[in-house]
Amino acid sequence: MKNQIQNPFSVAGKLINTQSPLLNLLSYLFFVLGLTFGIILCFHYKSFSFYLQVTNGKFSIFTSQSLQEQSPPLKFSSPPPNMNNTSKRESLKSPTLMHEMSDEELIWRASMVPEIQEFPFKRVPKVAFMFLTKGPVILAPLWEKFFKGHEGLYSIYVHSDPSFNGSEPEGSVFHGRRIPSKVVQWGHVNMIEAERRLLANALLDFSNQHFVLLSESCIPLHNFSTIYSYITNSAHNFVEAYDLRGPVGRGRYSHRMSPTIKLDQWRKGSQWFEIDRKLAIEVISDKTYFPVFQNYCNGSCYADEHYLPTFVNVKFGERNSNRTLTWVDWSRGGPHPAKFIRTDITSEFLEKLRSGRSCEYNGKKTNVCFLFARKFTYNALDRLLRFAPQVMQFNK
Repeated sequence: MKNQIQNPFSVAGKLINTQSPLLNLLSYLFFVLGLTFGIILCFHYKSFSFYLQVTNGKFSIFTSQSLQEQSPPLKFSSPPPNMNNTSKRESLKSPTLMHEMSDEELIWRASMVPEIQEFPFKRVPKVAFMFLTKGPVILAPLWEKFFKGHEGLYSIYVHSDPSFNGSEPEGSVFHGRRIPSKVVQWGHVNMIEAERRLLANALLDFSNQHFVLLSESCIPLHNFSTIYSYITNSAHNFVEAYDLRGPVGRGRYSHRMSPTIKLDQWRKGSQWFEIDRKLAIEVISDKTYFPVFQNYCNGSCYADEHYLPTFVNVKFGERNSNRTLTWVDWSRGGPHPAKFIRTDITSEFLEKLRSGRSCEYNGKKTNVCFLFARKFTYNALDRLLRFAPQVMQFNK
């Protein structure tokens, strides 16, 4: 029908076909430009984008959406996690204290030494305080005051009798610090096994560089800063070792220990020691001298007074101070040292233990010879707590 509305694109096509070639070309260009301008105006404010491509004289329009459908997105791998000091320390952190490893597996793990001596992070050396006890650490409140404010500079390990079922309250520095333990008999070689067990557990923490053996009746004689500085700055280990003739010295030697251990190598000393990491690894790794004690030092031999003094004397005497850091009173005689009760505790008594003797430290004379003392009973605790801030300067 003549009145029928015609498609404008059809009309444009007819006009283009009836004109001259030059006019056709100009008309075609104006048409395309107008169409393009119209599309831009219509969709500019709708975040719509398009791309005009000319291929073999043909025009193709692509929207941003169609391009995304045709081209797969680029994939970038996530950056590696930042191995900061914290994550590195976590990778070297010792396992939970309560574990199911046998003594053999524990010692094997603890005896491993990194070939690269430099740590890949800033490391603060810690002192491992190892408590060999029958039950709880009876003077724990005093030790709580001693350790307060010095987190990160110490570790605590407790080896108590397996029959002990008690536990320290949450928030205590002793909470969760018990290690898997076995029965220990006084004077028996299994006491050395317990000491090696404590050392092995403490060695699993690479930050532990010094190791102190204590009992439940031990007290600190100085504040934490003084003891930490004294131990970490020392050029020597502190294992008492001396040659004592008579029945309680050389008289305990068995000739069946020869030729591994000779009589002139036999030493006696205090059970309570402080040693560095290098010596601690040597102690738990010893498969030469310790088996001799297991086989031939029983009964009245008292392995705890002879094994470590003899072992250190034979192999590491040049780095040993030949003295202990733990004061004990043997003046009353008998097989056990004196005990101290409430009425024994005075400021004068504690000051005498702190500085009443002369000794050598790093080649120089000093009157600070003992850092710890024993044996103090539970009923002495209240007076110890009273004098500690003033005499032992726990607040510094």
